[in-house]
Amino acid sequence: MVKDLKLLSLFSGCGGMDLGFEGDFDVLRESVNPSIHPEWSPVGNKKKWVKLPPTRFKTIFANDILHAGRAAWTPFFTKRGASESNYALESVVDLVKKAKNGDFQFPVADVVTGGFPCQDFSLAGSRKGFSSHKAHHGKALLEVDNPSEENRGKLYMWMRHVVDLVRPKVFVAENVKGLVSLKDVKSIIENDFRNIGPGYIVLEAKVLKAPDYGVAQSRERVIFIGFRKDALTKEALKIYTSKNSVPEGYDPYPMKTHSKEKHDDLLPYVTVKQCLNGLLEPETTEDLSQQAYSKAKWYGSHCQGQIEVKLDGLAPTIRSEHHGNIEFRRLSEEHGGKHHEELREGLKERRLTVRECARIQTFPDNFEFIRPISTLGKKYSLTRTNAYKVIGNAVPPLLANHIACRLQDLWSIIIKKD
Repeated sequence: MVKDLKLLSLFSGCGGMDLGFEGDFDVLRESVNPSIHPEWSPVGNKKKWVKLPPTRFKTIFANDILHAGRAAWTPFFTKRGASESNYALESVVDLVKKAKNGDFQFPVADVVTGGFPCQDFSLAGSRKGFSSHKAHHGKALLEVDNPSEENRGKLYMWMRHVVDLVRPKVFVAENVKGLVSLKDVKSIIENDFRNIGPGYIVLEAKVLKAPDYGVAQSRERVIFIGFRKDALTKEALKIYTSKNSVPEGYDPYPMKTHSKEKHDDLLPYVTVKQCLNGLLEPETTEDLSQQAYSKAKWYGSHCQGQIEVKLDGLAPTIRSEHHGNIEFRRLSEEHGGKHHEELREGLKERRLTVRECARIQTFPDNFEFIRPISTLGKKYSLTRTNAYKVIGNAVPPLLANHIACRLQDLWSIIIKKD
């Protein structure tokens, strides 16, 4: 596959969206529905992993304010041909200001993606929304040029500035489901993105459920997709500006592949047990990410994160939290643990490991999340705390891959040839 479509990634973290858009990584066989995606089908019935095919997309720029994001992203993506200079450890706000002053230039790109910070829209948070008390760099709003525009809840506007500067053919923005129920936030964001430069068509944002796409967790995310009007074919422009519903052949949102209920064409949800199959206990594995887990004790069932995952069901949303909020892989019977057979075998109470969280998020096992200083130097070291944070912040790569592949399938139909 020729990598001829350039991707500019914002709020990139460790690169869940970037990896999904590029493809060419392993996922569980159960996560792939061959009736809908025969091109992803495994060779042989017993193959545990399926390598997703590479896409036409290539990440040429990524950014974040988190050192841990770059520390995870760079060693992995440089092995795939990226340069260390592709990742800017800097706020989008500062990058836009530099670009407007002529001190920096964003690279030309076909697609801009961004999962702008979601804490202020999350149902689990205080829901400050556009009135966040945090600034773009994550600290309190004390010394910024424009407090109302540079707060964390308004960072989507700075993604809008980047879209205006780069003028991609397509942009994809992602946030938590809670955004759609917070006043008029969704429609305000849609309208703000529509009024960029030559104009963008922004279809009504949709909430995608991660388990519907082979991800073993109850994660839900709202996805905004926009198309530059003058880049669209005549037929696509006509369809997307019509008041009628978008026909299936032009719908940029991916088809579901899995279902909670029995369905002729859809596979059952992937379970936590299937997802974690084959992982050794931390004491017996050589995988540093599987060795690492939070040692925080059980605080009581009244606190968040004090439950064990259900092996025969979905995991809760993997959150970007501190050690005390990471769910348990296994609780003792005293604390309400249900995995009696494992406990009888002498396996101890513990929280999910870094690798187990990464598996649930659909990161492949060759993605390193724990890295001692000695291997690549302090710049790219990663601790347990940092690893949990960047994994929980990420878009599940498999979910992102579904979005990318749908756009790729439609590209020649909806986008004019240069």
